[in-house]
Amino acid sequence: MNAERRGLLKKIGLLLSAVGPGLFLIGYNIGTGSITTMAAAGSRYGMTLFWALVLSCVFTFVMLVAYGSYTTVTGETAMSAFKKHFSYRFPFLIWRIHFGKMLAIYAIIALIIGELTALAGITGIVTDLVNEWTRLVFGGEGASRVVVALIIMIGCYILLWNGKYTRFEKFLITLVILMGASFLLSMVLVIPEPGELVKGLVPRMPDEPDAFLIVAGIAGTTCSAMVFIMRSIVVAEKGWKSKDLKQGKIDAIVSSGMMLLLSVAVMACAAGTLFQMNIPVVNTVDMIKTLEPLAGRFAISIFLLGIIGAGISTLFPIVLVAPWLISDYRGTRRDIKSPMFRILGALGLLVCLTIPILGLRPVWIMIASQAFQATLLPVITIPIIVLLNRKEIMGEQKAGFCLNAGLWATLIFALVTSYAAVLGLVDTLKNLLH
Repeated sequence: MNAERRGLLKKIGLLLSAVGPGLFLIGYNIGTGSITTMAAAGSRYGMTLFWALVLSCVFTFVMLVAYGSYTTVTGETAMSAFKKHFSYRFPFLIWRIHFGKMLAIYAIIALIIGELTALAGITGIVTDLVNEWTRLVFGGEGASRVVVALIIMIGCYILLWNGKYTRFEKFLITLVILMGASFLLSMVLVIPEPGELVKGLVPRMPDEPDAFLIVAGIAGTTCSAMVFIMRSIVVAEKGWKSKDLKQGKIDAIVSSGMMLLLSVAVMACAAGTLFQMNIPVVNTVDMIKTLEPLAGRFAISIFLLGIIGAGISTLFPIVLVAPWLISDYRGTRRDIKSPMFRILGALGLLVCLTIPILGLRPVWIMIASQAFQATLLPVITIPIIVLLNRKEIMGEQKAGFCLNAGLWATLIFALVTSYAAVLGLVDTLKNLLH
């Protein structure tokens, strides 16, 4: 019996090892931004934008395979590949123009801006929920948002300084699983009619001013440029070689499939509750009602625990984005205890104070940050198309017809959603100025 049990545990361990990078990216990608954007979409439009979610997850699979395959075959991560392989020598000139360096630097700066904006939104949402929960439990005005943000900042920096985040992360993952399970169970209670799901697969845009921003937010939070850059880093850390290409595709299917399942659960919960009550998500506390069919008066506690877990577990990778990308560009070791990591991490954490101090609406800041991410997708799709089709780099593993078709379809999707993001962000900016 013990031998059978050990054999079963070994098989489970091998399975988790096979899909390790995919599970890591699910933890990074399914967080506060996903929950906020899907809840906003479901509460405003029901399942009308289901098509945008499905397409985003399909193209996420394509890009995970693309970046994973490149690093698996070459051993090179994304930023170092951009810097190394994109140059041009003009006729009759003896020097080359290394525009790959400019591309990598632009990508690093844009990704850092997008992630720091998301960091502000995450902290704003968490502090709003803590304020609401303490107000309901203890009465009065609730906990100060600025004080809560300071506690989060100091606590995270202590963990960052000591490099002992791993154990704490296991606790946070448990909280995220609790909230994810709650959404899945709630979806069973309020799941829309099959006809609504089928209608939602037909691409159409609601005739409302916020629709473009939310569509871009769905694309940005699921088909995230940062996830694909991280994909190459995680695969490199995993040490996969050409023999692991099939394993990489399985990993990508698991990752994108889980993203679709968890995201549609949130959208369906919002469609079955808030959309039916005609309550669009405008403020953070509106999202709590998505769990009320299952949890009742405990909905705020479950949502609070889950969103804190999702927020803080996502916060750490975001804070480390700048030093991580810089190390990748320079080809140096990623040491979380190095002075660069600690200084840039501290500067990143200061962003946590912006929304609590300024009193802005974190829901729309969060959605806008995800929409901005959508504008970066073309920037990282074009280079990987070029790299995967260069035989001198990829050899016999050069991209075939199916992967190329998927990548070109991804580029078209990226350009369309980038256009939607620009329209949505411009409208949002106009509303803020007025």
